[in-house]
Amino acid sequence: MANKETGNIHPLLPGPGRPKGSPNKITGNVKSMILGALDDLGGRIWLVEQAKADPRAFMSLLGRILPSEISVDTHVTHAPITEIRRTIIDPRIVEQEQTP
Repeated sequence: MANKETGNIHPLLPGPGRPKGSPNKITGNVKSMILGALDDLGGRIWLVEQAKADPRAFMSLLGRILPSEISVDTHVTHAPITEIRRTIIDPRIVEQEQTP
């Protein structure tokens, strides 16, 4: 007989859980509270004051919120390289050409 809450046949096994990609309600609530507190303290101006007072803590905060990987969309503006040649040059000849 299936458990109505979890959908599992065995009552002791956990259910399927939160679907992948769905937001966590607690994380969203905590984030909202933190942003509200930041607004109450003065927002950007307060953050600047904190950064000046304790730069190490501010840099730690930046390290936590900045993405660990940055993706860049690039476009090649020159013709693609289709051939690579290796040329051996006698350095004595190059030196003679450079001397006036």
